[in-house]
Amino acid sequence: MDYAILTGLVLVSGVVLALVAQWRGWRPSLLVVLAVGIGFRVLIMVTSAIDTWQPVDFMESFKPAGEAILNREDPVLGSEGGWHFLPTIPYVYGLLLWLGIPWEIGGRLVTVVADIALIPLVGKLAGGSKASLRAFQYACNPLAMLVAAVHGQVEPVALAFGVAAFVVARGPGAPDRPGITNDPVALVRQRVSALGLGGAVRQALAPGERATLRRALLAGLLMGLALCAKSWPIWLIPGMLLLLPTFRARAVAFVATGVAPVFFLVTLPVFAGTSLSQIPEVIHVIQDIRPIVGEWGYSAIMVGGDWTLSPEIATFGTRLIYVTMLVVAFLWRRADPVDLTTALLLAFMVVTPRLGAQYLLWFMPFLVARPTRFAWPAIIGVSLWAGYGYLYMTQFDTNTWWALHSVWAQCSIVLLPILALAMPWGRRAFTTPVEPPDAGPRVPLPASA
Repeated sequence: MDYAILTGLVLVSGVVLALVAQWRGWRPSLLVVLAVGIGFRVLIMVTSAIDTWQPVDFMESFKPAGEAILNREDPVLGSEGGWHFLPTIPYVYGLLLWLGIPWEIGGRLVTVVADIALIPLVGKLAGGSKASLRAFQYACNPLAMLVAAVHGQVEPVALAFGVAAFVVARGPGAPDRPGITNDPVALVRQRVSALGLGGAVRQALAPGERATLRRALLAGLLMGLALCAKSWPIWLIPGMLLLLPTFRARAVAFVATGVAPVFFLVTLPVFAGTSLSQIPEVIHVIQDIRPIVGEWGYSAIMVGGDWTLSPEIATFGTRLIYVTMLVVAFLWRRADPVDLTTALLLAFMVVTPRLGAQYLLWFMPFLVARPTRFAWPAIIGVSLWAGYGYLYMTQFDTNTWWALHSVWAQCSIVLLPILALAMPWGRRAFTTPVEPPDAGPRVPLPASA
């Protein structure tokens, strides 16, 4: 990587600004927040685009998926290396290639724009008096810059739609108790609605219930678009549903979540030239979990930090993930849905046997919006680990890279207890939390700073 020092300086500057903002209690305007976020990301995007080093999957998987769309080929079955998700993002890639935008810019433009959109959304998700602070801290987030502007991974796209779904589902209510009300009339309406009674009841609930259902519909559609980018936002669905106040609203949102994925699947013959007989094969490829382990955590220790195809470890890890998700969902069943989502995503990182550095962005908007006592140790820790892989290891030839990768992957085990500690353990119920939602590091800076 040719611009590793410049990129590293930008990332360190972002961390320093975020911590100083926490210590000094900054409340910057949205204009300032966006200017900082856009400036950082555009600078890194431009230097990454003209760099002689480019991420392998960015060039050998993402670009062929866009080219497949231009050639009316299925991006899942027809592109070199394969695209293992719905074709939504390849459609955008294809459009940008058709417009003649150089791939090194166009491929990253998709993720950088999405990550910029996430900045105000994180503020909305945080709510309250510190919304602008949280938006600013996400604007300065080093991992977000690496994933969006260097790697061009599509996690920011999925997160932009997913976080937007949370914001819409919660609506204009207080962010600390979504879906909860002390109004006795409203409570009766919620209870009656949950029973699913007939048309007379629906008339009694109007117009407030209709507004709630419209909100649920939009939230579900947004979450469906998140699933169109990647499959992992399925872990965001429980939190979104719990933000809605009634059973009927949750049912509407759940059904609406499937609209966009089904649309992009069944229209493959129209937009990508896929034959009807190939659609089952497309579904199989999208659902398939490749048993690549050795990049992260315990699986890296087990195989010496080398990428390995191990169905045994992958199967064990997948089962461990499902069990862990159930346990976490039970423990945080009375929590704020944002805290529940943070706990689920952090627990996933602790127990997963396979991981790319971009996975670590999954929990970032939620943890930044509602930080815990160990939020910033976790944010800085994963950013240092990812930054070493993106910036330092890319300076060497292939053989040296593999030797460094082995040590780097096994060192990730150190991050697992930090991520576990960053879970919102003190906020497992709606009651007054032990650790305040806006808890953050108290950085001992000099008074003149």
